[in-house]
Amino acid sequence: MKHSVCVLGGGSFGTALANIMANNGHQVSQWMRNEEQVEEINLTGLNSRYLPNAPLHRELLATSNLEQAIRESDTVFVSIPSKSFEQVVHRIEPLLTADKILISTTKGFNPNRFELMSDVLRRNSITQKIGVLSGPNLAKEIAAGQMTGSVIASADDLVRQRVIELLKSPTFRVYENRDSKGVELAGALKNIYAIVCGLAKALNVGENTMSMIMTRSLAEMSRFAVHFGANPMTFLGLAGMGDLIATCTSPLSRNYRVGFAIGSGENLDDAVGGIGEVAEGVNTLKMVVEEAHKHGLYMPLAEGLSKLLFDNAKLESLIGSMMTGEQKWDVEFATNEESDNV
Repeated sequence: MKHSVCVLGGGSFGTALANIMANNGHQVSQWMRNEEQVEEINLTGLNSRYLPNAPLHRELLATSNLEQAIRESDTVFVSIPSKSFEQVVHRIEPLLTADKILISTTKGFNPNRFELMSDVLRRNSITQKIGVLSGPNLAKEIAAGQMTGSVIASADDLVRQRVIELLKSPTFRVYENRDSKGVELAGALKNIYAIVCGLAKALNVGENTMSMIMTRSLAEMSRFAVHFGANPMTFLGLAGMGDLIATCTSPLSRNYRVGFAIGSGENLDDAVGGIGEVAEGVNTLKMVVEEAHKHGLYMPLAEGLSKLLFDNAKLESLIGSMMTGEQKWDVEFATNEESDNV
């Protein structure tokens, strides 16, 4: 069955997803604010700002007409940066019907409060057919046809099956998960640790060090998420460990590039401004450290990075937080009801 799909957002990931679905024969409109970008995509089949080397399917329609794009769709992918996410959702709220499916692909938190993007959708829409798409999904690799796996998380069977139907292809495979909270938290949290890994790589640390940073990052991520109701096993899959590996090792990752720039001597503003796209990890870091303090959660890497970026702490404090902090068990994939020693 062919579907009518709207992708909100003209960035790299939204464009990559829209192109897959158009290639699969679905009717796809991609909404964006920039009229020049709309015209370029429709006339040349290129999104030169975000995916300059990726020819787009000729039936993919770019549009700035939000009302038409929403009304004509049965499924809406929201690929909007977190800082603009709620504003756009408010605009589409009057256009939504109870049968529409909404999918968030944004890996971050509401910048105004500690709230996940799917919760913003639930709070501002009549439909409760909501899902989260996340995983090790570097947009340039997807657009280049590199084999990629992703995760659709939703308690609703129809939502999961719809997304699989829309996106499955010889190079893009979608796995299912019912743990929306875990999948979404994993996608948001790993951006913090991609900054740490980029910074470490700029300092030319060894593979032993990088391995330790990444595994301790996973421990912090799962510790935080389990406290807020996530399933710790989610962090062993594509949405957790998979996304962490891709984001913490690839120069295609925006947050990794921010960390690398800082490790190379740039200040935070120049590092963020230099990548030309939104790096969610900086804002996520502020919110996560604040929540960790409120709930007494042990997050030494996030805490150390926060002090480095916002409190003018020395780099040695970040290193010291990992090497001389409170001694902990190696493996911490335990639920709230289980022992800390697994």
